[in-house]
Amino acid sequence: MIIIQSHTVTKVNTPIRLSDYAVGIFDEIPSRKGIKKAIKRGAILVNGEVSTTGLFVQIGMQIDLLNIPSKNSPIFALDLPVVYEDEHIALIFKPGGLVIRGNQFRTLENALLHNLKTSQKIFYPRAMHRLDAATMGLVLIAKTNAAAIGIGQQFEQHTIRKTYVAIGIGAIPSSGFFDQTIDGKLAYTSYECIRQSRSLKSDYLSLVRLFPKTGRTHQLRIHLSKAGFPILGDQLYGQEGLILKKKGLFLCATELSFIHPIENKKMTISHPIPSKFITRLDREQRRWDSYHLNAEDQKK
Repeated sequence: MIIIQSHTVTKVNTPIRLSDYAVGIFDEIPSRKGIKKAIKRGAILVNGEVSTTGLFVQIGMQIDLLNIPSKNSPIFALDLPVVYEDEHIALIFKPGGLVIRGNQFRTLENALLHNLKTSQKIFYPRAMHRLDAATMGLVLIAKTNAAAIGIGQQFEQHTIRKTYVAIGIGAIPSSGFFDQTIDGKLAYTSYECIRQSRSLKSDYLSLVRLFPKTGRTHQLRIHLSKAGFPILGDQLYGQEGLILKKKGLFLCATELSFIHPIENKKMTISHPIPSKFITRLDREQRRWDSYHLNAEDQKK
């Protein structure tokens, strides 16, 4: 068993059970349902002991999240781009449509052993954070116990910085921030618009860089949608009539900045903006130009 993230209880305002308190303290288990499942399978310890969902949390308790991989985990022979790898960590580029983990064969974690060099210090590499299935981009992988602990602490302390790119529908201002709450919790995202193209269907498309300061479920998709600029291809939060189908979600995690958990050096790993983003913007602009050029010629 490997501890991948730890949390110490420092404040309890009212009596609260473990299954409620633990929601949101572990980056990769955002829901109460997921927390209850983790507790029941022994993946969450309190003061080093297996606990129950009904335990009342007290100040000073240490809550640990364990990695309990299956001894017979299947290997999914899917080739994935390995952006960086050493003995302790790796960064994989996840394609859109692939889930990180779950009760199915086609997952990123089941493909890790097919793509990474094995480490002698851990028997099964693990993704240390989540991306929506529809979202593509960089995923940080721990290959050793020490790396898992160190990365987990950085996620708990919110010191790992993520950068995304997206195509939003509409003319997004040059820079700003979104701070709408999500499920009653604070959520904050800053952004900068790096390119705009005209579009016959939606008038404007905007290519933006997004810098989430919190990690709520679907945060970027919800923030842009609520601001009136839903992400192109978003089947869940898109606007009726403007949802681009069968092209995927135009949202990608392009950069991660963190401290190497073993070498203690700052690392910033980037991936280029996917070509489909630029191709879509260029195509929309060409269609706009062609339509308006023909319209001008007809007036002559």
